This record gives sequence, C-alpha cells and structure tokens, in this order.
Amino acid sequence: MENRHGGLAEMASGAVLSPFSRLRALLADVPAGHERPIDLTLGEPREMMPEFVAAKISEAEGLFAKYPPIKGSDGLRGAIADWLGRRYSLAGKGKVDPVREILPSNGSREGLYYAAMPAVGRKGSVERPAILICNPYYQAYYGAALATGAEPVFLNATAANGHLPDLEEIARDEPLLRRTAAFYLCSPANPQGAVASPDYVARALEMARAYDFMLFFDECYSELYNDDNARPVGGLEVAAQTTERFANIVVFNSLSKRSNLPGLRSGFCAGDGAFLDVLCEIRNLVGPTMPGPIQHASAAAWSDERHVTHNRLAYREKFDVADDVLGDKFGYRRPAGGFFLWLDMSQFGGGIDATVTIWKRAGVRVIPGAYLAQTGRDGTNPGADYVRVALVAGPDTIREALDRIVSISA
Repeated sequence: MENRHGGLAEMASGAVLSPFSRLRALLADVPAGHERPIDLTLGEPREMMPEFVAAKISEAEGLFAKYPPIKGSDGLRGAIADWLGRRYSLAGKGKVDPVREILPSNGSREGLYYAAMPAVGRKGSVERPAILICNPYYQAYYGAALATGAEPVFLNATAANGHLPDLEEIARDEPLLRRTAAFYLCSPANPQGAVASPDYVARALEMARAYDFMLFFDECYSELYNDDNARPVGGLEVAAQTTERFANIVVFNSLSKRSNLPGLRSGFCAGDGAFLDVLCEIRNLVGPTMPGPIQHASAAAWSDERHVTHNRLAYREKFDVADDVLGDKFGYRRPAGGFFLWLDMSQFGGGIDATVTIWKRAGVRVIPGAYLAQTGRDGTNPGADYVRVALVAGPDTIREALDRIVSISA
C-alpha cells in the first residue's frame, strides 16, 4: 500500500537522525586517543556575549507576565529593519517595512522550518512539490521538506562549482522547477564558507520568480567574514534593485552567530510581505512566540555593532591559527565566511574513517561531512571526503587540536 504520509512517516520511523546522533553512535565504543579530548563538532559560539543583554532582560522582566505578540514588538521589528538598512544600504524603495516585511522568530531554525508550510501550500495544484536544498545543508531544511510531504532535492555544492549549487544545471530541468515550492540557499555556506556573488543571488531570484517558488536565503553567518572589503551580499540587497522588490524572497538571520547568543533563540524572517502575512497566521496557530524580555534584549543587540566587530576579529584570529598550522594540508583554503573548516580527508579513506581515526589517535572530535549532506542528483555525497571542524574554542585550543590532526597525517 502506498504510504500517504511520506516524509512524516520516515521521520517517525526513527530513520532520520541528526548528524550529532549519528556521530555519537559512530564513536560510542571508540576511546579518545588523548587524556585531554577536544570537541570541535558543534557550531556553538563561545565568544563573549554582549555585556548588556542580561541587564536588558532584567529591565523588561515584567513582560514575562504577558503573552507576547506573534509579530513581535514594534521596538524589535524597528531595530531589525534599521539594522538591515545599515548593513545592506537599503533606502528608498529598498527600505524594509518593519510592520509587514519583518517577522521575528525563535532563532532562524524555527523560521526556516515553518516557512516551508506556506511555500508548499502555494503549490496546491502540484501533485508532489519539490524543495531544493543546497547540499551540504542545515538540517532544518530537510526536516521542513519531510514534514510538508515535499520531495527534498539535494543540489551538490562542491569545490568544482565553488561550493555553491550549479544554478544553470537546475535551470535546464524545467519539469523540476515547475513543481518547486522553495529553494533553501545558505551564504556564507555552512560548512564550506563560500559566499554567493550578487549575480548568483540575482540568478537564483530570477528562477524563483520565473517558476513562482520561494527563495529562502539563510544568512545566519552574514556577519562572520574575513575581508572587510568583501562583505557577504544580502538577499534583500539584491532584490531591492529589481522592479519586483522583495517578491519571492525571504531572508533568515539570528543573533546566534552574529552576537554569540545561541541560547537567546532570537532571529527573524524578512522579505516578501504577502508571504510573511501568511506565515504569521500559521505561526499564530501553531508557532511559539518570543518572550517579551527576550525581544527587548534582542532589539538592543541588533542596535549595537561594537560587539559584532569584536566577534569577527576573534574568529579571524582563529583562522590565522588555521593558516599557520594547516597551510595547504587537507585542501585547506581560508574561507570567505563562517567559522568552519571543511577539510578533505580522502587520504584517510574519507570523512567517516577520518573522524574515527582522529578521535582514536588524537582525541579530537570532528564531524564527518557525509553526515551533513545527502546523496545528490548525480549519485554522490559531496561531503563524503570531508570533515567539518568548528572554530568555536579559543585560539590555543584550536592550535593544539589542529597540531594533533596534522601529526597523525605525517
């Protein structure tokens, strides 16, 4: 009998595991090869959070006694709109309307997940909508596709195509594009750190409009870049230059990476106002609301750039360490953005074998690239040869970890 529940049944069966669950199983019976293990798997920022955040939460603690509005406070939406305007030089027709074109969310993950519902709903006449996913990918994209009954289509992002999906390859597949509901694209990419050019974003948006699907542009790493003269372009920055303005595009961002506040669970969606109106109503039915004091503190964080600059410099220092220790080993090249190393471990037999070897011989925990990707349209997993290393510890710890990894490859 045909399974009418599709992806939901697949998730409920326990067959879909997070990369971290798979990693725990992989290393469960493998002892660490060092008395001081180092874990560089989780992309959890450990830099100093803005010193004013706790005070801002306390300042608004009375709001814990009130149900917060699903659309967020005027102050938070205004702060986000102002930040977008400053960061991406959005003015005139490009200026974001804080009332209709911004929707706060509990971190970017929640927004990315819920956005698939109205995106797939827009394709009601399509028998099996598709959701295009950059591959490697953030797990929320895959979960959203499965939960909405859409077909997840993985677009391999490899060194050969600059670690971004090949848009022209997709452009040639019109049957796929006609049933596409959404395209999840991340820049700077997680984990490769590749940054999409304005022309690349414009081409993706052109395709979204031609076939009336939503471009979901994940910008969570937008403020972590290695060159002040080459800041990552924003999706709204590109869209604002078109006559259709923000039609068919929604960008997602959060304070997790920008402000070292992963536990605050504070993010936003911005862009296509008509789409966000519908998304807001869906969230009003089933979605969580951000507590009032968290909104108050978030507005303060979006309004301050000093801590962001300090944060960015801290990561550059860590990349300096990687430059020094790795050189060109494992195919390393300093990425344009993000805070990950994407290291080619084919000399160890691929990323999974390398993960075991590195843990067993060096006591450093990394995550296999294959666990962060799926088999793409060409039958290959673009992460198979790689491991991801999160540069979230201090420079000295990172140096020691990388020294250990290099030593076992000598």
